[in-house]
Amino acid sequence: MCLILFSYECHPRYRLVLAANRDEFYDRATAPLAFWSDAPRILAGRDLKAEGAWMGVDRFGRFAALTNFRDPASLKPNAPSRGDLVSDFLRGSVPPRTYLEALQAMGDRYNGFNLLVGDGDCLYYFSNRTGEIRKLIPGIYGLSNRFLDTPWPKVETGKQEFERMLSQDRIETESLFRLLADRTRPPDDQLPNTGVGVELERMLSYRFITGEHYGTRSSSVLLMGRDHRVRFSERTFVQKNGRILPEKTRSVTFLSASP
Repeated sequence: MCLILFSYECHPRYRLVLAANRDEFYDRATAPLAFWSDAPRILAGRDLKAEGAWMGVDRFGRFAALTNFRDPASLKPNAPSRGDLVSDFLRGSVPPRTYLEALQAMGDRYNGFNLLVGDGDCLYYFSNRTGEIRKLIPGIYGLSNRFLDTPWPKVETGKQEFERMLSQDRIETESLFRLLADRTRPPDDQLPNTGVGVELERMLSYRFITGEHYGTRSSSVLLMGRDHRVRFSERTFVQKNGRILPEKTRSVTFLSASP
């Protein structure tokens, strides 16, 4: 993931409301949202190159999502896949904090990442760039390729629009997809400097990215209700003749079970 906007314990109907874009190279093989054949309780898309995931839930209401920390100068070419962090948490049954405490000891093996993990009782944020485990309180948050709530333009404007949508009694999935599809570029003086050069900073500053070889591959909306009903929707995109077009929208609804 490269943009995650979410509300935790702020809405009368939903414990968690989340809208996220996954940005990736167009030629990286990916499986769409589905329950995994080798782990039937996990619902997620899947990176077919490394077999991990960027975001997912399980039938017990456990949740995980990941963004990369953008710092090209520190990349380790042989580091393990960060997508394993999502799938490993969802395959297991340990509480979120216990999982992150174990990860603290080996977090520096990975390239930079931000990780959200939670269950029906709590939600945590962890970045291996600080090593701090943070239990989240009720609120509206934004996460891109820096730290939680780093005020990049797409995070700040996205949170503002997201908060307005949360004033509605019912959250419309299509409205959140439209929020994620925004292609407004902020002025250069508001761009971050992450070491990739101004041209790339411009391309990456959009909520919905449309580069020549890299861009938004999917948008996801997750609604986790207080009635234990989970609705996970994913809209995938394809590149055709130089244009980025919607491919398919998939939605899965289920009632989370007790572990």
